[in-house]
Amino acid sequence: MTGERGAAVVEFALVVPLVLVLVLGLVEVAAIARTEIHLAHAAREGARHAATSPDTARASAAVRSTLGALGPRARVSVSRPSRIGEPATVRVSLKHRVAAPLLGGLPVDLEASATMRTER
Repeated sequence: MTGERGAAVVEFALVVPLVLVLVLGLVEVAAIARTEIHLAHAAREGARHAATSPDTARASAAVRSTLGALGPRARVSVSRPSRIGEPATVRVSLKHRVAAPLLGGLPVDLEASATMRTER
């Protein structure tokens, strides 16, 4: 029995770092997914503006406004035809840096696009 006294402490010390790495990884994946959803929402908002207004700068501004603090870092591309009924497309891309210290700020390229038919 004396040889097993410290076994639980040693097992705990071996398992805790693995659990912490797993939890940090899950949090980082959730943060990336949240940013991807934000980009998709911003692209839809920009496409709505591009479909209803011939001013592509207004669509780009709508995307940046929807993204909030991420807006200045985003690359926005608006493609709007001059004919009504043709598709207007907005593409938004962003370089997201992983915050986990184990991955050392690994960049992840995120992109979203949305298309809507022009109304005006």
